[in-house]
Amino acid sequence: MDTECKRDMNRGLSTDIDVTFDVRRDTSKGRDPDTHSKTLRRYHRILWSKPLPSGLVFVLDDLTPGCYLHHKSVAGEFFLSSDSVIPTYNYRPDILSLTSADALEAFDAISYTIGGMMVFPGFQIDRKWTINQARGCEGLIADRFDLTLECIRRHYSGGNSPLADVLARYSDFFGLFRDFRGYVEFFLLQDLVGPDSSAVKIAAPFSDFSRSPVPSTADEYREYREATTAFLEARNQRILRSRQCVA
Repeated sequence: MDTECKRDMNRGLSTDIDVTFDVRRDTSKGRDPDTHSKTLRRYHRILWSKPLPSGLVFVLDDLTPGCYLHHKSVAGEFFLSSDSVIPTYNYRPDILSLTSADALEAFDAISYTIGGMMVFPGFQIDRKWTINQARGCEGLIADRFDLTLECIRRHYSGGNSPLADVLARYSDFFGLFRDFRGYVEFFLLQDLVGPDSSAVKIAAPFSDFSRSPVPSTADEYREYREATTAFLEARNQRILRSRQCVA
């Protein structure tokens, strides 16, 4: 049993991961689970406190005042925040007209499981956007995680993307994982890439960052929802298997 699990047990906390848990359930109404769900924070710390490709254990603590998750070692110091990475676009009237209420509710529910969550550096550099802010505010990304991951792939290969500048600002964080495959494997994202991690599986609509990627027809939204749901289901199962391996 690793030291993080022992610490949780000493604090009376479960070290299990419930991949069906909707993190809105332990968040007060009107508050953001990324900030206020204690379960989500614990899940992130348990899952991502593990060896990096270098062999160094990326130990995260959730007790540093004013910080969501914190790491400090010879690899550097990192202040991480949580990001719900799957937009269902349920706040848009045009999207509401493209799907049924039941389908949207089911999509919302799975998007708030641990499979729909990531951590990124949470501090601003030179008062510029963080990665979380940039992916939400950049219209050619529109908060989509498949497109964010494609930008990260291009960052590692030296390519250009709508997020190139912000990813470059956090190059020390991405350097922890050596390359794109290392990043994918660390965060259990294999189900969103091809077998050799050379390509990201991007749902429609997508036109190489030349127009808005928000679905505009019922067929586009259905394809986006189905592809994204399949990824979330697969990642949740991958997360579950990863915990069984260390139990």
